[in-house]
Amino acid sequence: MAVKQPLKNKNKTDEKPLIAEYWQNYRARVSAMVMATQIGIVFTTMFLLQFTAVITLSLPMFFAVTVAIAIIQIVATTILVNVLVRPFHDLIQAVTLVAGQPTVATPNPNVGSYEHDGFKDILQTVYDLAAKNTDAVEAQPESATDSIVMNGIENTSTGIIIFDKDRKVVFHNSHAPVGKNLNNEDILQLIFPEDDTFEQWLERSQDNKISAERTWMRVANKLPGEKDRRLYDVVASYHKDNLAETILTLFDRTTLYTPEEEDLDFISFAAHELRGPITVIRGYLDVLDEELSPTLERDQAELIQRLIVAANRLTSYVNNILNASRYDRRHLKLHLSEDSVRHIYDSIADDMQLRASAQGRLLIADIPDNLPTVAADMSAVSEVFSNLIDNAIKYSNEGGLVHVTAHAIPGFIEVSVTDRGIGMPSSVLPNLFHKFYRSHRSRETVAGTGIGLYICKAIVNSHGGTITARSVENEGSTFSFTLPIYDTVADKLHANKGGNQFLIEHGSGWIRNHSMYRG
Repeated sequence: MAVKQPLKNKNKTDEKPLIAEYWQNYRARVSAMVMATQIGIVFTTMFLLQFTAVITLSLPMFFAVTVAIAIIQIVATTILVNVLVRPFHDLIQAVTLVAGQPTVATPNPNVGSYEHDGFKDILQTVYDLAAKNTDAVEAQPESATDSIVMNGIENTSTGIIIFDKDRKVVFHNSHAPVGKNLNNEDILQLIFPEDDTFEQWLERSQDNKISAERTWMRVANKLPGEKDRRLYDVVASYHKDNLAETILTLFDRTTLYTPEEEDLDFISFAAHELRGPITVIRGYLDVLDEELSPTLERDQAELIQRLIVAANRLTSYVNNILNASRYDRRHLKLHLSEDSVRHIYDSIADDMQLRASAQGRLLIADIPDNLPTVAADMSAVSEVFSNLIDNAIKYSNEGGLVHVTAHAIPGFIEVSVTDRGIGMPSSVLPNLFHKFYRSHRSRETVAGTGIGLYICKAIVNSHGGTITARSVENEGSTFSFTLPIYDTVADKLHANKGGNQFLIEHGSGWIRNHSMYRG
């Protein structure tokens, strides 16, 4: 729709005279001319009558009669003029009105006299022409603007979808991944993380927010291997009670992300094949360490220890890659059983201490033995421990402390891994748990794949828990994750034979909170 621009300030010398002023000037001129003419006629007539002796009056009486007749004539003529020029007056008022200038009255074309003498049609024509002209002026730019906007929306590779307050699709362009349901209604066709869907976010926003915005990365429209699979970065904007209450903007990143997805497929295949030889290498290293340690020099024993650490780390990388591949395909289904956090940590404690000492770090674990038991997959949770502690070791300073703690909160056990290392700026935190994400600073200073935290999130979410990152640049970071207390989910676990599907379907999602990120 055309938008009227505000009038600019002008000097009085630049302003056009108001139309209504013409009527005032016109009426004054007409009145003056009528009065002058009437007075002239009366005095001329009386003078001629007196001069021809038609009437004989004394001079004072002559002037008195003449003035009286002139006054009567002026009053009568003025009334007659006002009646005769009233249509012209209303015509000027109507033009003033449609011109948008101030007027004292709105002429009514339905006045009885106007209906009889035909002036009604003239006045109504003025109004009709003004209305048509206004519609034409405003409709033309609006139509042109709409055409330009729609053409631009269709010619961009960006998908746009608009939802109303009932969460129904009311508009989408041809590049948006939209399909039809059984009722022939438009529906969004994207595969969001099961614990962090667009529908869940929108429901929370409608219940608690006036406006909100959310971004998802690497959201696919189809599962891996399916034809015409696309990958999007998705931005959702919500504004309560707007006609277009929710807008999804989808940036097609298929060209950017596909090589990484294909690389992951190849690497996962290679990792699967490498798993066997790596297991053999680790076995032989353990045998050598056990059999030769009494006869080895100190530097030789240290070399064996470094080889063991390297082999263990390589095993961790292989497991990360294989788990990432499974999680992408929604196959990260775990078998949960009753266990203690302390027991799970103890299963990798020696390896973690070895990694820390090899890197010149001090690792302290403060996990009480009397904490409630948790529902966990021991192997998967030990991998979370391993990844978080390994990160803390890598990003802390020489001689720095890595502190592992655990405590009970309502319904969960929360485990935290804290370092006093380089930390991270708050701008980095929202992306930490995305696959392959590594900040510019970490890419330059520390080696890694960028999928460790992604896997941690996958494992923790698959347990029905959340993972949180808190960090202050140059002061250190704390990564925390929660596991459900066994008693709170025991009945459902028995009903599902230890399967974690019911936990995945009711995950908690991500919540942004200042310098904290929860996944």
